[in-house]
Amino acid sequence: MSIEISQKFDAIGKEILIVSRNELYLNMRFLDLPLSSLNYVMNVNTYGLGTDGFSLYFDPQYLVDLYRLDRIRINRAYLHNVFHCIFRHLLKQGRREKRLWDLACDIATEHLIDGLNHRSIRFPRNGFRLNCYSSLEKKLKVLTAEKIYKLFVDEGVEEYKIRKLEKEFRIDDHSLWPQPPENDNQPPSAAMQQLNDKWQEISEKMQTELETFSKEASNGEGELADELAVENRERYDYKAFLRKFAVLREEMQVDLDSFDYVFYNYGLSLYGNMPLIEPQEFKEDHKIEEFVIVIDTSMSCSGELVKTFLEQTYHVLAETESFFRKIHIRILQCDEKVQSDVKVTNQEELKSYMEHFQVIGNGGTDFRPAFEYVQALIDRKEFLNLKGMLYFTDGYGIYPRKKPPYDTAFVFMEEDFSDVSVPPWAMKLIIEKEELEEETALRLDYELIEQGMKYEY
Repeated sequence: MSIEISQKFDAIGKEILIVSRNELYLNMRFLDLPLSSLNYVMNVNTYGLGTDGFSLYFDPQYLVDLYRLDRIRINRAYLHNVFHCIFRHLLKQGRREKRLWDLACDIATEHLIDGLNHRSIRFPRNGFRLNCYSSLEKKLKVLTAEKIYKLFVDEGVEEYKIRKLEKEFRIDDHSLWPQPPENDNQPPSAAMQQLNDKWQEISEKMQTELETFSKEASNGEGELADELAVENRERYDYKAFLRKFAVLREEMQVDLDSFDYVFYNYGLSLYGNMPLIEPQEFKEDHKIEEFVIVIDTSMSCSGELVKTFLEQTYHVLAETESFFRKIHIRILQCDEKVQSDVKVTNQEELKSYMEHFQVIGNGGTDFRPAFEYVQALIDRKEFLNLKGMLYFTDGYGIYPRKKPPYDTAFVFMEEDFSDVSVPPWAMKLIIEKEELEEETALRLDYELIEQGMKYEY
């Protein structure tokens, strides 16, 4: 292809994309920022359209042919790529199997687009597509790529069905997406971090715009707003969050940070066996000392979720750096009343509790009895410096009106929770079950590697 012809195709392709962008913007003003955040780059090796998060790559012949056929298809393909960026599908593959992850991302994206009732993207949906949506909606509250992927993995998807789904939902080229790190301990590259920060900011601003427009709009933006709320919801590193419950105190140990070896060696050389300085015997450190874990054992909380939460909690607490020599942790099981109270003072007791854990309760949910019970422990001086409470629940229940004299965090599994009525004095911690399971698998990897064994998934 000559330079002149190449430039002509480049100009035509960019003009088509600009027309598409303007048409989408006129129908959906809240998309202004994301629609304008991708540069246009011609690439004849691209499968139609594709993005790396920074640019939108296009095959000009594909655009011309599709424009002649139906320009709505171009609008949908453009929006499809933008949604991949908004929900950071490009950056979330991680340890997931790429083919299933790509498919889950495409289905989630097309479901969102089909839910937006605008002329610029309106397209008749066939029976296969509608049946696919219906089947997923029966099992999932919100059709995010992560949840669809997990469903595929848990239930298994036969090869012929994967091919059929790919034929229906594959719209763009995912080969341009950044490659995930080779291992989970490897930090993201500077480019990936920049990409994530860019689209997270765009996504949050779009959510604000969408919430403003949605007060008057009724063309399906509500579902998009829900998924954006899930995507932009603040999440925490569980280990870091537990450290919020640390108490500063002095512990008997050598403080090597304050030790000066110059004076120590000088004294030995001058007097033979008399150093001029001794290391301090006390050191201030942040360690977990006293806190409460409450498990909601009502019928709305499944035993498997509780066990997953407790297992991860144990492995975080079992790290030596997280413990004083003496600890005081109370693990309560509570539905509409406190059903069980177990006192843990060391790692062995915590491990034993984990190994013999059984759910007790399955009644209704009332958070107040647990707070009243803990206050009684404080009054009896069983807690001297209680830092906080972790309350594992799905969020459905009666909350205390008054703030307790310690920090409280309601811990939710992302899979199923309702945080609408969480009181303003409480913290929210959202844990993704899939991430906890992956961390467990990684821990097994490391343990087996240390033992010189090979472990395969």
